[in-house]
Amino acid sequence: MTSEVFSYESLVHAVAGAAGSVTAMTVFFPLDTARLRLQVDENRKAKSTPAILADIVKEEGLLAPYRGWFPVICSLCCSNFVYFYCFHWMKASWLKGRQSTPSIDLIVGIAAGVINVLLTTPLWVVNTRLKLQGSKFRNADIRPTNYSGILDAFEQIICKEGVGALWNGTFPSLLLVLNPAIQFMIYEGLKRQLRRGAPRELSSLEVFIIGAVAKAVATTATYPLQTIQSILRFGQFNTPKEKSKLLSSLKTIKGLLVNRARKHGVLGLFKGLEAKLLQTVLTAALMFLLYEKIASCTFKVMGLGGPHYKKH
Repeated sequence: MTSEVFSYESLVHAVAGAAGSVTAMTVFFPLDTARLRLQVDENRKAKSTPAILADIVKEEGLLAPYRGWFPVICSLCCSNFVYFYCFHWMKASWLKGRQSTPSIDLIVGIAAGVINVLLTTPLWVVNTRLKLQGSKFRNADIRPTNYSGILDAFEQIICKEGVGALWNGTFPSLLLVLNPAIQFMIYEGLKRQLRRGAPRELSSLEVFIIGAVAKAVATTATYPLQTIQSILRFGQFNTPKEKSKLLSSLKTIKGLLVNRARKHGVLGLFKGLEAKLLQTVLTAALMFLLYEKIASCTFKVMGLGGPHYKKH
């Protein structure tokens, strides 16, 4: 079991996944900025993604779409390293050389997601706040913050709000482990279908397309919860006074969903979906493409480029 946990194969998958995701996010980062503004700032009108980015640049400067890039990239790198490592380690431990199935991919994806959420939520809370710091909001109720960097943000949040605030949004994040789990289930399933009959390395176009399809389905299915997750991480909301933290989390999520639906209708729960789909689908497609290429090249260099790698 110890050798399976600390295997070179899982490490290669983790490094390839982290490198692919960091590169892809950097390329499409402005699209994520537009999505986050629409989710958090209720008074900002839902326009097309280019129009939102044009407003941000006009009001806040040319580099505003890349505000908060460094903490986001740090969080993403750590998060994807943990997820890819856990996913491939647990999958290898379970299958022991057998063919995988969609249900196994889904279960392993959920388990890897839970570990990832519990370990990396503090990083995402900090990066959400740093990314929104200095933004010009339409909503006057949003309080300005003043963090000088990642460590200062951690220190201020702990001192002013308590250590627990670093795990704001953990409950919806745990529900949202379905997003990468669904994504990986569809992606791995489509890979198996394309390789059916003759094990082979997929073309760049095939990897890009199935990565995009998998992410589009997962994102659309879980988007309302992603909006609530962003609001909770930003920390500008009223928490119900309940003794039970679980009950308080459930009431907070329900309250935020109902309040948003009342103000903007059911479609208000999907505000920013266009920007999110544009960003997340392109990012995921490019990430999977880079991940597959990096992993494949590394395994070939290590002498593991045969069937052993292709079984996954």
